[in-house]
Amino acid sequence: MKTAQEILNNPFMNKGTAFTMEERKALNLIGALPPTVQTLEEQVERTYKQFCKKANNQEKRIYLMTLFNTNRILFYALMAQHVVEFMPIVYDPVVADAIRQYDELFMKPQDAGFLSIDHPEDIETSLINAAGGRDIRLIVVTDAEAILGIGDWGVNGVAISIGKLMVYTAAAGINPDNVLPLVLDVGTNNKQLLDNPLYLGNRHERVRGKAYYDFVDKFVTTAEKLFPHLYLHWEDFGRPNAAAILKKYQEKITTFNDDIQGTGIVALAGILGALNISKEKYTDQKVMIFGAGTAGAGIAHQIFEEFMQQGLSEEEARKHIYLVDKQGLLFEDTNDLTEAQKPFVRQRSEFENSASLATLYNAVKAIHPSVLIGTSTQPGKFSEEVVKEMATAVKRPIIFPLSNPTELAEAKAEDLIRWTDGHALVATGIPSAPVEYKGVTYNIGQANNALMYPGLGLGVIASTAKVVNQTLLSAAAHALGGIVNSDQPGAAVLPPVDKLTEFSEHLAIVVAQNAIQQGITKKKINNAQEAVRQMKWLPKYTE
Repeated sequence: MKTAQEILNNPFMNKGTAFTMEERKALNLIGALPPTVQTLEEQVERTYKQFCKKANNQEKRIYLMTLFNTNRILFYALMAQHVVEFMPIVYDPVVADAIRQYDELFMKPQDAGFLSIDHPEDIETSLINAAGGRDIRLIVVTDAEAILGIGDWGVNGVAISIGKLMVYTAAAGINPDNVLPLVLDVGTNNKQLLDNPLYLGNRHERVRGKAYYDFVDKFVTTAEKLFPHLYLHWEDFGRPNAAAILKKYQEKITTFNDDIQGTGIVALAGILGALNISKEKYTDQKVMIFGAGTAGAGIAHQIFEEFMQQGLSEEEARKHIYLVDKQGLLFEDTNDLTEAQKPFVRQRSEFENSASLATLYNAVKAIHPSVLIGTSTQPGKFSEEVVKEMATAVKRPIIFPLSNPTELAEAKAEDLIRWTDGHALVATGIPSAPVEYKGVTYNIGQANNALMYPGLGLGVIASTAKVVNQTLLSAAAHALGGIVNSDQPGAAVLPPVDKLTEFSEHLAIVVAQNAIQQGITKKKINNAQEAVRQMKWLPKYTE
């Protein structure tokens, strides 16, 4: 039998003051706890009061991480009541500060796994030790080269994987006993870390090329062998590696890249929601994406795939998409094009004066897109001049300044509403307050990946889908975009984050049903709704 301290120090077993007197006697906990027995509800009330007393967001995060390490059920019962309040604390944006201070704050690894490229022979042992005998169904893995807004943070980036999985559980009810956050420590090019005597990761520059991809492949092969029901989620890899890894594995295993696919699906869902409001056809849209990095190219790809899902040929679909980056509109002869950008470049012969399209304004004036999406991290680039030019040719312009944090956004929601006299259909990458304009309250959707990936993941896992293909992703986007109230004046193009737990289950059922209809499930599943509800975990104590 385990000792009292072994039980109380195991977050999956510990109930704290909720152990009944019978349990305390049976488990030798008499005297190891105060005599009062509390309910889970009483514990939640107590811990929330303690949380509210913390002086700043970093202290609040430390408190929540300590609770997470102490009592997993209590942590998620608390988070379930305060999802909107806690998400920015356990994940973006506060996680950025936690990553920067990871070495100083490190006390316990939050059940995460650390795989070192310096010791590839230890991958299997490391995964077995990190899993601790648990049935792992979901891994979020990062190499932390391209953490949004802060870049390369080496092994510290494991906090990204931890935070992402917290949202999976809080939003969609994926059992925390079945998840594993991982970091692939392949080195770092962050000199600040390499020079920091407290840095906990490998002290060398990032390994590139064949050695890197061999390490990744050994990780994937080993994880698939150890965890036969695995759904593998890639997070914050550098631009070339992210695309190459997804391309290699997406048709072979159940896998998903949130930066490439998740961002694209949410943006697509926002467009579909906007079109539900404007009553316009998807295949009539011209889409311009400003910022052609991993996120921008990923959005372009999802939008392109949806054009084909709706009947267009590859050639026709490409004609509807325009990528603009720091060089201006991307052409076939633009220098340093990435593999992800190349499918969407334009021919100079399409335009009378292609050289003038080096600015966003000139590109908008020449093309008059009906959809303008920003992933540039260049603040204020969706200027009044640009937006009004777009609105001269489009009745209901769809404008999504998605860059975050706030200081990097291409535009503010209230300006977009005002500059278009209330006609713009807007989503932002940050939370935006409703905008009051001429007697109408305009609710602003937040294009947050958390709207998509928890429900998608639950549906994939519950259905035992073999792959996450484009048909499945399209079904998810339509499900999310279809939640809008299109008859309400000022309706948001995406559902609100405060309803996340409700529509995540709906999204999961749609995804599971689509997988069943496609015949891509590992097991025979007859009822998508029942499969999702059986898989969904609720934070409650059992006897």
